[in-house]
Amino acid sequence: MLVSHCQNFVRLAFAVAVVLCFFHTVPAQKMDGIERERLKSMLSNIKSEIKKNYYDANFHGIDIEARFQQASDRLKEVTTTPQGFAVIAQVLTEFKDSHLYFIPPSTNLEVEYGWRQVMYGDKSFVTLVKPKSDAEAKGLKVGDQILSIEGFRPTRKEMWKVFYFYNIVAKRPTMKLTVLSPGDDQPHEVEFNSKFRKLPKVIDRNTLYGELVDTSGRTEVDFNYFVNAGSVAVWKMPTFGIDPDSVENLVKKLHNAPNLILDLRGNGGGLVDTLEKLAGYIFDKDLTIAELKGRKKMDPQRSKTRGNGSYKGNIVVLIDSDSGSAAEIFARVVQLEKRGKVIGDVSSGSVMQSRFHPMYTGDGTVAYGASISMADVIMSDGKSLENVGVIPDIPVLPTGEDLAKQRDPMLAKAFESFGQMMTPEQAGQYFRYKWTENAKGENLIEIVTP
Repeated sequence: MLVSHCQNFVRLAFAVAVVLCFFHTVPAQKMDGIERERLKSMLSNIKSEIKKNYYDANFHGIDIEARFQQASDRLKEVTTTPQGFAVIAQVLTEFKDSHLYFIPPSTNLEVEYGWRQVMYGDKSFVTLVKPKSDAEAKGLKVGDQILSIEGFRPTRKEMWKVFYFYNIVAKRPTMKLTVLSPGDDQPHEVEFNSKFRKLPKVIDRNTLYGELVDTSGRTEVDFNYFVNAGSVAVWKMPTFGIDPDSVENLVKKLHNAPNLILDLRGNGGGLVDTLEKLAGYIFDKDLTIAELKGRKKMDPQRSKTRGNGSYKGNIVVLIDSDSGSAAEIFARVVQLEKRGKVIGDVSSGSVMQSRFHPMYTGDGTVAYGASISMADVIMSDGKSLENVGVIPDIPVLPTGEDLAKQRDPMLAKAFESFGQMMTPEQAGQYFRYKWTENAKGENLIEIVTP
């Protein structure tokens, strides 16, 4: 899949333009009266769930009845099912909420475009190209700056919409990029074929949730990696989606190192319980991590210190534009509690708490759903990180040339903050990504350490 190596998330004008684009690019599927009524039923059910469950009873000032009526009117004009899905998806993106979105019925096909990207600042760079993919064959390379995707200029605020539509709403057989390679003066176009893989034909809540996870922006690496270099331990934590009870054993791997670099780049978040458990091992006092703002009073996020069992050394946290949810909340707590420095790029600004709501068509045979935000997360300074993100204490942005030559200036700067000199070239050898495919055709992205 084309994913943000996600999650994250002009606005309305862009959404309308994307939808209009899909009207002309998605594969044709004839529309009849039954299918049109099915789409209207989906729209109506989603509106009902949002009205009952969305955390803000005022819906960000949106006239929900009028907005959904406009969408219903547009459904009268669509001529294919994917166009209808795009209309439903658009009305939810207009809320400007990172965790409110439509999950259409599964197509039973998984698409792989053969590349990954990361936003650094407001520039998009290719960070991985799948070996033997058509993207590689057509010349796409790590370090290429993406100037446009199917004619749309990628920006940090809008990139998630591109991934969401092309991975979930309208999977494409081909993709055209305009890129600028390191050292080149002029951009060039790269057009390549995607690869589809058939999934099991059982479509249920788990199938839908699997596609929901895919919108977060990348193939998750379900392991934690530790490297010791002099007086510094580096812990690369790709996700908070791990068993909270495993945190104790992970912290023990630090071996009482005096300095810790906690690398949360690409960490899209995960479980609140894991966030709270990790905070308990990093801070020497009980904390209220954040308050939750919902329709009803909710218990805050709290951590309980492990006392003598907590890590006592110095800390630097690395973040980037794909650090989301629990990862950016943790980074912000480190700043607010003056526990350490945060280095890297501004985080994704997608911290809402949400719940997946499965739904079914009238005959119960077709499953679809929506992710609906149930709470905003308010930090101890009284501010939300949603659509804002964590501002690093020390900003560091890699260039396309850095990526092409496997240099890691972010990690090098983190070592430098502890007085330990390391070149970006040396730092770039610590965590390298390897893209493989197993016998089932599933894509696996692994981290290779020294």
